[in-house]
Amino acid sequence: MTAPLLSLRAISKSYGQIHANQGIDLDVAPQSIHAVLGENGAGKSTLMKLIYGVEQPDDGTVVWEGEPLSLASPAEARRKGIGMVFQHFLLFDTLTVVENIQLVVPGRKADLMERIRTFGRDFGLEVDPLAHVHALSVGERQRVEIIRCLMIKPRLLILDEPTSVLPPQSVDKLFDTLRRLRDGGVSILFISHKLEEIRAICDRATILRGGRVTGHVDPREHNAHDLARMMIGRDMPEPMPALPQSGGEKRLEIIGLAYRPDDPFAVPLSNISLTVRAGEILGIAGISGNGQSELAALISGEAVLPREQRDRIYMMGKDVGTLDAAARRQLGFAFVPEDRLGRGAVPEMSLVLNSLLTAHPLGLLRHGLVDKAKAKAFTNECIRQYDVRTPGPDAEAGALSGGNLQKFIVGREIMLSPKLLFVAQPTWGVDVGAASAVRRRLVTLRNEGMAILVISEELEELFELCDSIQVLHHGTLSPPLVTRDTRPEEIGRYMIGAHPSRGKALA
Repeated sequence: MTAPLLSLRAISKSYGQIHANQGIDLDVAPQSIHAVLGENGAGKSTLMKLIYGVEQPDDGTVVWEGEPLSLASPAEARRKGIGMVFQHFLLFDTLTVVENIQLVVPGRKADLMERIRTFGRDFGLEVDPLAHVHALSVGERQRVEIIRCLMIKPRLLILDEPTSVLPPQSVDKLFDTLRRLRDGGVSILFISHKLEEIRAICDRATILRGGRVTGHVDPREHNAHDLARMMIGRDMPEPMPALPQSGGEKRLEIIGLAYRPDDPFAVPLSNISLTVRAGEILGIAGISGNGQSELAALISGEAVLPREQRDRIYMMGKDVGTLDAAARRQLGFAFVPEDRLGRGAVPEMSLVLNSLLTAHPLGLLRHGLVDKAKAKAFTNECIRQYDVRTPGPDAEAGALSGGNLQKFIVGREIMLSPKLLFVAQPTWGVDVGAASAVRRRLVTLRNEGMAILVISEELEELFELCDSIQVLHHGTLSPPLVTRDTRPEEIGRYMIGAHPSRGKALA
């Protein structure tokens, strides 16, 4: 047998009382795509950080090409030929795309810009080299990370949820790229909660549960249901059906909204119209970077409308064009942003303090001071209800895995009992078991009469959740399509700007 490119033996890593990795054994063969599967908090991301030199193991041995390896930093890992794309992006918002890449990849700016454009064309990762990162959507930032990593020509490429915000077309192109890289001599460690992707791209999988290895399998020999059961140790529940609803009251209405942001790299919006009623889930589909961030900012109240457009957004029947985010929340609006670190939560603050960001009106303040007992009780209840894997309510938000932080933010907003809930990318980076639980909860809330707006780049998720779907393309919104009467291919044609020939639009 060919000697492994990378071997881990008895690797362990703890953070205080949290045992993230315990006695991990793992071999990555040359020219292979090796998956690491597990629930949120199973230890996947910690293990990848150990391989990449971000963290150092407490015990165990790392062997690289037959020689013991000790990495003190990611820079050392890159010099050895190990590259990594993180789930939470490591980009400077105030720099341009090419300036961010220059921090890692040597070369003249003009040459790097041309290489960025070439990678974009060849691999379906198009991005403007001169765009500032703060103006990019989450999906576009993902593209920058992948391009930057590929440009160092790695021997081992670690991908932590690389497709979580990519549209289906880009996923297919990325997989073609990964196969070409593998055939050209690159080994790939691949973390994803999308089990069909694992089966499509990976030739080996290591399964983690509770920080320990519970098995090594060939994912091509198992279906997604079997892999999910191996990961979570139990059968997956069936999706919850939506109950038929008659037309409820309008909780969100946007009428002919047009918006041109001051940022030259942002996407202008044109003639945006939508309605979300009580007892309904409306989904917004679209390829990342087509105006989702701009639309979310306008609905949430984070962006200011021009004076002539301030009569275009209504919540609970009230014109909210002049109301800020806090005033809209007072009407019964709640919001889960796509960027959980920085907008959904403050990473350096505890979960208790992060609860206060939006839940303080629920009696968590007394005479202007924090009621610590009630704030902690609220946080503990959120942790319990939404199975947030954390040492406790005083843990820093930034110390949680991405999926667990997402569960906490979604749970915090739902516990506000809003009349209108807006969720952007509800299950981004969330494992298959937790994603199923979040979706079931949203359907339950919809059945109980809540109005829910969902922006997601996962078509499968939108078809599972939504009563109707609209597609955002180049800042314009399609007519609403009844989900049960529409095929994914029709939504896909709208996503690339072509009008489908079939599909029943709502009157």
